[in-house]
Amino acid sequence: MVDFVLTALTFIIPFALVLGLVVTIHELGHFLAAKMFGVAIDRFSIGFGKAIAAWTDRSGVEWRVGWIPLGGYVRFTGDENASSVPDRDDLDAMRETIERREGVEAVSRYFHFKPLWQRAIVVAAGPFANFVLAVALFSSLLLAFGQYVLPARVAVVQPGSAAERAGFLAGDVIVEADGRKIRSFDQIAEIVQVRAEVPTRFVVERAGREVAITATPEWKVREDAVAGKRRQGQLGLVPAQTAKDFVHVRYGPLEALSGGVERTWRTLETTVYYLGRMATGQVSPDQLSGPLGIARISGKVAQAGAAGAPDLGGMILGSGVNLLQLAGFVSVSIGFMNLLPIPVLDGGHLLFYAYEAVTRRPLAARIQAAGYRVGLALLLGLMLFATWNDLQQLRAFKILGGVFS
Repeated sequence: MVDFVLTALTFIIPFALVLGLVVTIHELGHFLAAKMFGVAIDRFSIGFGKAIAAWTDRSGVEWRVGWIPLGGYVRFTGDENASSVPDRDDLDAMRETIERREGVEAVSRYFHFKPLWQRAIVVAAGPFANFVLAVALFSSLLLAFGQYVLPARVAVVQPGSAAERAGFLAGDVIVEADGRKIRSFDQIAEIVQVRAEVPTRFVVERAGREVAITATPEWKVREDAVAGKRRQGQLGLVPAQTAKDFVHVRYGPLEALSGGVERTWRTLETTVYYLGRMATGQVSPDQLSGPLGIARISGKVAQAGAAGAPDLGGMILGSGVNLLQLAGFVSVSIGFMNLLPIPVLDGGHLLFYAYEAVTRRPLAARIQAAGYRVGLALLLGLMLFATWNDLQQLRAFKILGGVFS
């Protein structure tokens, strides 16, 4: 039982830190944008369900932490629910009620009566804050610690592999892949992993000249110490990986910022491409992860960062750096997912606003509410499916001390 508790804490604490940071910044994006436009706010919540901590500030905003740490919300004054669906079909009737209860001047403080462009900015500010967080985290880590880069030089071409059939040779230096300039072998892995069965153009330097090669990565199941079993694309290229092969690159402030923006963009690009292949049936959805998957990866990442540290301080620093890096990746994913045009997500609200911009009138509240229910059902279904995938990984790793054996 003691081992079970310790193991659970090993994963729960890193998970809470990563998801808590990402969700808090997302909701602060909404909150600060709303404050900028003078929107009246009732509540800022991290987590759902019954509050385990709550307090009210001088402006009357209730700040709370819910016991279900799977998201958060900002509730504007007059909202019927956390998704900002109007509480009446007829906004004119809502206006009359506000005027009668609080006076004419009070109407301008309500979110639903703000100009359309202001409402759109408030909604989009959450995902935008996630992208800003990712840039800030990646840039800060580059500025503080630099980066160890493994040049994209091929040491070994595995016999019988896709790389061998395509014509790669030991000693090749890959300078371009899928139209993108390559500076490290990690970039090759990022591109290849999501492009299984997709012919991909590479350019290599060989004997002083550039040679174009088209190779098609193959599906392979790879056992990763952090991510678990992953079915992904592989070419069969092995880089030189001795200590002398790694190059430590230092970054100044502007270079670190540029590197953070580039890393955020690459992460977003890879996420969009992979989900696009999944949506079209080219990739199995069994790689989707939910909260349990994030918790497992958070714990593994923290453990990997602490491994080999000579003292407690080094362990905390290593774990912290790894978790901040992971938070950057998770923040990009959450920012993008929230922009999907699904009612209940920020992208769904933006879709409703696009309708309002075209028709000059808001979508009927009953239709928004129906869309909210459909969107919520879809999200719950995806979460259940992702959780099932996570449980399969947990069974494979036996993380919970035989609970799933």
